[in-house]
Amino acid sequence: MTGFATAVEGDTAVFRVPGLDDADEVRLWCDLDLGDTTFGRVDGGWELRLADLPVDRLEYLVEVDGASRPDPTHDRTVPGPFGAHSWLPLPGYAEPDWLTGERVPSEQAGVVVEDTPVGDVEVTVWAPADADGEEPLPMLCCHDGPEMAAYGGLLDWAGVLVGDGRLPRMRIALLAPGARNERYSADPTYADALIGHVVPALRAACPSDHRPVLVGQSLGGVAALHAAWTSPGCFTGLMLQSGSFFTPELDPQESGFDHWDEVTGFVASLLAASTAAPDAPVVAMTCGTAEENYANNVQMRDHLTSTGMAVAWGEVRQGHTWTCWRDTLDPHLTDLLRKVWG
Repeated sequence: MTGFATAVEGDTAVFRVPGLDDADEVRLWCDLDLGDTTFGRVDGGWELRLADLPVDRLEYLVEVDGASRPDPTHDRTVPGPFGAHSWLPLPGYAEPDWLTGERVPSEQAGVVVEDTPVGDVEVTVWAPADADGEEPLPMLCCHDGPEMAAYGGLLDWAGVLVGDGRLPRMRIALLAPGARNERYSADPTYADALIGHVVPALRAACPSDHRPVLVGQSLGGVAALHAAWTSPGCFTGLMLQSGSFFTPELDPQESGFDHWDEVTGFVASLLAASTAAPDAPVVAMTCGTAEENYANNVQMRDHLTSTGMAVAWGEVRQGHTWTCWRDTLDPHLTDLLRKVWG
């Protein structure tokens, strides 16, 4: 049927899948609670109408008899570690302007920091192509670094904003997660590896006259805050994006997570603290308003502020996605780097 395709009609997202006469069930999958997302049969195929969605940009898959696939009628897809997802812009959504900017020429080099308390840690260092190896440049370190580069646009953001002068020339250390769930769950051994081995090795190889800034998303945000809180003099700034700051009261649905006790134990100890260290880093926090993590992020924001830390906040009407983290890089990480690096 001509025109039988997914579209936005006013405040309603209308999802359509043509044909599939032999299918028993068609559903919409997304990482949000949208209620019943079962399609109904209509002339030409299947249709689902969802009004007043809690996001401005929805990432989703279509499930046909339990098998997931991108929307066959919609050409907007976004890559991810578990494959491509369709995405639908709602009337309130605008992509970041830097996506179409000109990127500064750059180079990348791989580094392996060996024999740390958690084993080898792989790092990829990005820098402007004309940066001399002896040129002192500030360094931005990023947990889940290869993924944030591939799916969160981190290097594109840096390339454009360095190129047009909105940010200073810098190096970016993309930290590979390794055994992610274990390392990033407020693990003291990983914090020791990061603070005592990885950062010193990077600073020895890449001269800088500034303390580094550390970025973390989701569980990587927990690891970033844990490392900075337990070793407050290491980082000058933190960017915490949708940190998984679980508490039993706010996040009982996560209680089956293998490292629940470690995460909730660290969060509880931090929430019990009344004062931050004098050299605690400046913090920027962002979160999607439709995320399950939103409440625990607001709680952590308010508590860190009460300890005397400087905390800036940003939010977007999105879910727990790489694109949410991409879309909050500017202005929030941009402003943080300007503040701490000048």
